Amino acid sequence: MVRNVICCKEIDDYLDYYENNKEEFNLERKLLIENIVKPTLNTSSVYFDKKTYYNCISFVERWYYPLFPYQKFIYAFVFMYITDIPVFRTFIIVEGRGNGKDGFIIPLLHFLTTQYYGIKNYNIDIVATSEDQAQNSYNVAYSVLDNNKLKFAKYYEWNKEEFRNTITNSIFRYNTSNARTKDGKTTGAVLYNEYHAYTTEKSVKVYQGGLGKVEHGRIFIITSNGDVRGGPLDELLDSCNKILNTGENKLKYFPFICKLNNRKEVDDPKKWILANPSYNYLPNLRQAILDDYLEQQERPSKRSEFICKRMNLTEERDEFVVTSWDNILKASYKDVEKKVPRDYKVKEKQAAIVGIDFATLNDFATVGVLTKNSENEDEYQWRCKTVICSSNKFFKDIKFPFENKGQIEFDDFIIVNTPSIDEEIIINWAMEYFSDYNVLKIILDSYKYKLLKKSFLETGLDEETKTNPNGILRMIRYPASIAAIVAPKLEILFSRGNLNIGASSMMRWAINNTCLKMKKDGNMYFEKVEPKLRKNDPFMAMICALSGIDLLDEDVEYIYL
Repeated sequence: MVRNVICCKEIDDYLDYYENNKEEFNLERKLLIENIVKPTLNTSSVYFDKKTYYNCISFVERWYYPLFPYQKFIYAFVFMYITDIPVFRTFIIVEGRGNGKDGFIIPLLHFLTTQYYGIKNYNIDIVATSEDQAQNSYNVAYSVLDNNKLKFAKYYEWNKEEFRNTITNSIFRYNTSNARTKDGKTTGAVLYNEYHAYTTEKSVKVYQGGLGKVEHGRIFIITSNGDVRGGPLDELLDSCNKILNTGENKLKYFPFICKLNNRKEVDDPKKWILANPSYNYLPNLRQAILDDYLEQQERPSKRSEFICKRMNLTEERDEFVVTSWDNILKASYKDVEKKVPRDYKVKEKQAAIVGIDFATLNDFATVGVLTKNSENEDEYQWRCKTVICSSNKFFKDIKFPFENKGQIEFDDFIIVNTPSIDEEIIINWAMEYFSDYNVLKIILDSYKYKLLKKSFLETGLDEETKTNPNGILRMIRYPASIAAIVAPKLEILFSRGNLNIGASSMMRWAINNTCLKMKKDGNMYFEKVEPKLRKNDPFMAMICALSGIDLLDEDVEYIYL
């Protein structure tokens, strides 16, 4: 192969291996090499600090573990600069579970605190969503110090929470993602561990705010995939895909993303290496993946975890999923890659159905409107508004980025700090639809109906009864049966791309928070994925409206002559 301006045996060996074994590289890694790595190696203005790189390799392999070729390859790009500014500021490492993420990244970060790296006050912050996770990562370095006290006591002071290099004054510490008290930190590098578990960028922004106070600021993100959809990891991977496909890298990312190319490869053991770069070097990993694969064949409930955690494909809770994440995105965008929202097409006084749902009035409440696309009779459009009570004791733990309120895609909800939600908000929102639409029905289940019936009747609306079938207020008398009625229709709408929910982060989150379960009698019902923190009121309000979808199909447009 043609050699590059920057030459390094470890880089060249890995690139040679790539050229001769491309079947072991997934698409994202191929794009990384072709569109990011090779152009970087042939840029004359890039300086590779080879001496410090080899010092790092020696330090890591002496005190920690022998490094695999792909790990040495990634390490090299940490030490590339243009006018003493790192070429790559953010390293994104996505690997399947069990590939040794901590054993790969912690030794590198430890080295950055040493006199061999030589930057004063180059503090390292490990951040994770749980204290146990953060501490486990920290303990990889702590064990090395504690097991080699005579050697390291000359250069380090340490305890079970942090250690400090007495020459560089660089501190290595662990933190949780509770960001409330972390402003003002001086950070050289920050590690976000298991990034898939983050539901908001609040803590990310706080720790990144500490960068820039010392030179060579860097971010390391290391993770497998997870079940939080629409969160920071999905947004990060979207950005990575654009960089990998275009080669335009103003963000200075180094995305080393290991995953299967598609679900067809899940059942082909020869493809497992695509998501697991340590596969050829760790016999225990190979056996563990095989054991998990055999288990999920016997226990289908384990398959989604295997696909997500081991193979790094989007988790979809295969058995009882409402719909795939790809389908949810398609319901939001007419161009998913460019995030172009789907058009909302209605005519004046078009037929519509209003759906309402809430669990209690001190939590979430949603009011929405379902109508047909005026230019495409096969498409159904849903738009809603949600009111959220922040005095609920679980509010601070809810996994949704409320701090984005008012921004694009986060403008369809409000937050009230009152003991409970004023039912007048719900009533007023529902009544507002009458000015723009021909509202055929307002549909609620029996519990909500009883709470709101009086207020609605006071507005002049009437209720649907056997003797008054055209009444506006409809009560779902048997809420438990609604899934059996709506789920098949919903599945068809999603699969055919005929449901338009708009670019609503709240709505996408609510759909993804809902699963479809089966009772012992074989009947299906909708259920929250997690009862307290994964809310689905916007989704269930849409289900109420969809239960009356036949009314829209029967709508007749009269022309008076």
